[in-house]
Amino acid sequence: MDFKEIQELIRIVNKSELTEVSLEIGDTKIKIKKRTAEPSVIYAAPQPPVVSLPMPPQVIHAPLSESPSPPPPVKAEAKTENLYTFKSPMIGTYYAATSPNDPPFVKVGDEVKKGQRICIIEAMKLFNDIECDVNGKIVKILIENSQPVEYDKPLFLIETI
Repeated sequence: MDFKEIQELIRIVNKSELTEVSLEIGDTKIKIKKRTAEPSVIYAAPQPPVVSLPMPPQVIHAPLSESPSPPPPVKAEAKTENLYTFKSPMIGTYYAATSPNDPPFVKVGDEVKKGQRICIIEAMKLFNDIECDVNGKIVKILIENSQPVEYDKPLFLIETI
């Protein structure tokens, strides 16, 4: 097959509705693909609908007198500079006690020491004792019993001593 025959074959494919032609004559193999103007279809998983709640109406109070009112009292905020966020060291299921009938290892207000067992995380049917890595007092437990946890998920807020 010479060059002119190949050019003629390309013109025929361009004018036809064919998108691809393969031709094999002896040791010569020719494959012609036509570009299509059709967009490729990409399938994506449907996204959950976004629910927006209406904002409550805002009431604006105009001052009754010309004298400035005193600023509102400032609430005392909890000390955050010495709060330590204890995070999960692994992926698994969080357990607060060894069994549902046993008391939890720690409760809010309990003092904990470095190396003290504070929970169990089950991973692949293995129960792993999780030990505290600071001395302090449990301020808040951020997860419920039997809940799945990811690596680095916050579990406890501990006020360090």
